[in-house]
Amino acid sequence: MKVLVIGATGMVGRAVVSALEASHQVVGASRSGPLKVDLEDPSSLDTLFTEVSDLGAVVCCAASGPLVDVAAVTDDEIADGVRGKLLGQVALARRAVRHLRDGGSITLTGGTFSAPLAGGSLGALINSGLEGFVANVAAELPRNLRINLISPGWIKETLEGMGADPADGTPVSEVARAYVEAVEGALQGQTIRP
Repeated sequence: MKVLVIGATGMVGRAVVSALEASHQVVGASRSGPLKVDLEDPSSLDTLFTEVSDLGAVVCCAASGPLVDVAAVTDDEIADGVRGKLLGQVALARRAVRHLRDGGSITLTGGTFSAPLAGGSLGALINSGLEGFVANVAAELPRNLRINLISPGWIKETLEGMGADPADGTPVSEVARAYVEAVEGALQGQTIRP
């Protein structure tokens, strides 16, 4: 099956590409790769789907959001965060529906904190929105299409890079396996927390 991975050059994206390549034809896209796409630019999504066809699955690993101080963050900064991670993935899913083969799958990326996190209110808003979108849109999808959300907590390798204790993180290889299961399995409308 041909699988499009958006965010293929990031840490999670590289791990997902590697995990999928054993069994699938993987096409990677990112803001900096040869096949360019930016979730904040809907026209780049339209261009991407004219360049890549015959897709069995679309996976988005390109979603990230900033930690913000709710007392100091501006309305524009909130709108930018929502536009990129939440609305960008919604736009991706809407376009993928029109371009996937029957029975294909869409896998989006959310996130979760094990406990409330200072600066995490915007992330919580966006991730809750993604969970609600995926749970509800699953019932609306035509042609036996599936959609799921991978919602990892801290990635072990990210914590190591930050100089933090990696014990509270999930290894990126384990997170990548969750994406593979979402692509190859039968789950529908689920939030998966590796």
